[in-house]
Amino acid sequence: MTTDESFRAIDPQVRIGHVHLKVADLERALRFYCGVLGFELTQRYGTQAAFVSAGGYHHHIGLNTWESQGGTPPPPGTTGLYHVALVYPTRRALADALQRLRDADLPLEGASDHGVSEALYLRDPDGNGLELYWDRPSADWPRNTQGEISMFTRRLDLNNLLQELQPVQAPSTGSSG
Repeated sequence: MTTDESFRAIDPQVRIGHVHLKVADLERALRFYCGVLGFELTQRYGTQAAFVSAGGYHHHIGLNTWESQGGTPPPPGTTGLYHVALVYPTRRALADALQRLRDADLPLEGASDHGVSEALYLRDPDGNGLELYWDRPSADWPRNTQGEISMFTRRLDLNNLLQELQPVQAPSTGSSG
């Protein structure tokens, strides 16, 4: 509860999405997440990154060695996540999140269309990475010829996203007379 009259609650359907972890050895991480815990490998980017999930979702956990190949765990007192992802229930709700960031003059580090989702990337005040995104319906996800999910990364048009906030115009009924 807040006493600030300008406070507006976040959409109640916002939830935590996937976790993306920096790892020192991708094969070792896959042996643990897939072999031990039972996640399914849904996509792999060579020897540097992989995505795993439960139940056929595009990914719950991303694993990468982009900044950590052969590295050691972070020392105590430091963060270890690449980013935390928050899933918004609709494209309009994501547009509202973008508008809130703009209203607060908070910069984005990136904005991407991944085929399965549209995402905004930024840092929290402690420097932790955040991804705010919404999922397209699974029937619209890009797939390869074998029917497997085929995510990509393209620039997200932020102005187009913000148009979701425009009021819907009622159709003109015309006038008779």
